[in-house]
Amino acid sequence: MLVDATDQNLGRLATQVATILLGKNKPDFTPGMDTGDYVVVINCERVQVTGTKMDVKMYYRHSGYPSGLTAISLRQQLQKHPERVIQSAVWGMLPHNKYGRQLIKKLKVYAGPDHPHTAQHPRPLATGKE
Repeated sequence: MLVDATDQNLGRLATQVATILLGKNKPDFTPGMDTGDYVVVINCERVQVTGTKMDVKMYYRHSGYPSGLTAISLRQQLQKHPERVIQSAVWGMLPHNKYGRQLIKKLKVYAGPDHPHTAQHPRPLATGKE
């Protein structure tokens, strides 16, 4: 599946992507079995959020050393690493175990409109905004 994140709401987009990765959109869905599809997300730098989340929502990472906590806002994260915004939103909606780690590998996120998966002919996802 090919998903264009231009002017899409971050949470709603992440929900759709997580549903496809889990395979819940298919009639042969079985919990705990990998029946989902690969998902390619393009234009993730143009994703939208509501309210004041651009400056209030923070992403944290720790280096492992004392006082090694680093915080970065959503606005800064979209400028530096826009792929991580979509990836962390989708990861929060997947199971946090071996199954979820297997599914997150099927998510490919790109900041711009170009991606190296054109040979696989990904189908565009029909969204409500089109």
